[in-house]
Amino acid sequence: MHTNEKPRKKGKSSGALGQVNWKWICTITVLSFFISVSMSYISSEALKNVGNILAFAILLIFITIGIVFDIVGMAATSATEKEFHSMAAKKVFGAKEAVWLSRNASKVSSICNDVVGDISGIISGATGAIIIARLTAGMDFFPALVISLAITGLIAALTIGGKAIGKGFGIGYSVKIVFAVGRFLSILPIHIDKK
Repeated sequence: MHTNEKPRKKGKSSGALGQVNWKWICTITVLSFFISVSMSYISSEALKNVGNILAFAILLIFITIGIVFDIVGMAATSATEKEFHSMAAKKVFGAKEAVWLSRNASKVSSICNDVVGDISGIISGATGAIIIARLTAGMDFFPALVISLAITGLIAALTIGGKAIGKGFGIGYSVKIVFAVGRFLSILPIHIDKK
């Protein structure tokens, strides 16, 4: 009996797991570990010998890092590489890097939003916990609870509000942002495979 069914190709898995880029997942996992350890170490060292005002400044820096990288990730997914091809053909400084960023938008977004953004959020929370512990040392339960809730709420509000504003900014100015990041990458002593 003959059927019209095509024979299945052997080799690559057609299931969901076959679609997963395991090499990229391993790379991003290891990268996340080292970035997290580095940022955590910098945060703990910076907070050791500073007052409360500088501690709040360090907290704001980590929140800002998360927001900025979220903007870059959003811009990379919004811009298309065709917008940079003519500049790359004219050998405009940073245009090739901008093409690479938009062509690899999913990876750029993963690094910016998922890795750096999430790690910044975690470390912001840890930094906030250290600040809360300092401010509430020796206090009664209720005032300590009020300060704890206020600082936790402030961190969440700044992070979520900042990223909400940043997403609109990243979409609206995607080409300018990606090009600016491309120009920045072009001066770094690193090799980018621009394929």
